[in-house]
Amino acid sequence: MVKCAVIVIDMINTYDHPDAGLLLPSAEKVVPAIVRLLARARERGVPVIYVNDNFGEWRSHHGEIVDTALSGPHAHLVEPLRPTDDSLFVVKARHSIFYETPLAYLLSTLGVDQVILCGQVTEQCVLYSALDAHIRHLGVTVTHDGVAHIHEDLADAALRMMERNMGAAIRSADELLR
Repeated sequence: MVKCAVIVIDMINTYDHPDAGLLLPSAEKVVPAIVRLLARARERGVPVIYVNDNFGEWRSHHGEIVDTALSGPHAHLVEPLRPTDDSLFVVKARHSIFYETPLAYLLSTLGVDQVILCGQVTEQCVLYSALDAHIRHLGVTVTHDGVAHIHEDLADAALRMMERNMGAAIRSADELLR
C-alpha cells in the first residue's frame, strides 16, 4: 500500500525578494487549492511537511520563519497555510527540498513512498525537488493548480518535464486524497 505525504514548498514567505512582483499574482491564485489539499490531508491523517527556505537567516528556526512571514505585508498569503501543531517542518537553504536536509530520512521514517508537491516556484524549487524525489525512487504527484510560478511559460514546460521525464502525476488539488 502506498503511503503519501503532502509537501508544501516555500509558501511561508515574506515575498521580499527580486522576483516577488512576478511571483505574487500566481501565489495568490494557488493558495485556495493548497488550503483545500491541506484540509483533506489533515482529515485523513496524511503527513503534512513544510519545507521552507530560511532566506539566509542561519540562526532562524521554523517558528521564527513563520512569525516573520506572518508579520509581513503578505501575511494574507501565509495565514491560511499556517503550519498546525501536527505539521512537520524542514528548513532548506537551496532549491531542492532534499539538498542537505533531513527530508529523505524523515520520509523513510514515516514509511512514505509517494510525495504530493505544492508550493513555489514551479520552474525552480518544485522542479528540482520533483527530480530529487524521482531519483530517490519516490512517486511524485504535483498539483498543477497548487504550484506558483514566476514565468508561466517555464512553469508549463517544467510541469511537462516532470510528467514526461520523471513519471510525475500532474493533478488538480481537488483530485487528490479523495
